[in-house]
Amino acid sequence: MSGLSIREGEWVVVCDGAKALILQNAGDAKFPNLKTLEVFEQKDPPTREQGTDKPGRTNASTGTIRSSVGQTDWHDQSEQQFLVKLAHHLDAAITAGKAKSLILIAPPRALGMLRPAYSHALKGALRAELDKDFVKMPVHEIEKHLAAA
Repeated sequence: MSGLSIREGEWVVVCDGAKALILQNAGDAKFPNLKTLEVFEQKDPPTREQGTDKPGRTNASTGTIRSSVGQTDWHDQSEQQFLVKLAHHLDAAITAGKAKSLILIAPPRALGMLRPAYSHALKGALRAELDKDFVKMPVHEIEKHLAAA
């Protein structure tokens, strides 16, 4: 396989649950040249810093049995909110004609959170999904990995 072909003008969105890079191919399919259009980052402190209280306790309706209630995973919740906002942003860009097609690259967990937020327009513009974690790489490294994909 000769790598993933990135069309001229196509967007490549590289993200995880706390950061997203929106890149655009300023080159062509043969010689891609990814340029950064936008970077989104979310401050995402660990759950232990986001929760206010220790997990609650509950009493059974009969008897003296008590059990604890699990702590809300604030980290997980904020990742999901970030990814849903990203999906809405991408949908708006597609609807406005800023992007005609895109390639989405994210770790499997982030893809799983993103997919339910895909609009009809976003699904139609999505040309490929790669379950990779490239978000911390410099853009030239992302280009190399995509050429080898």
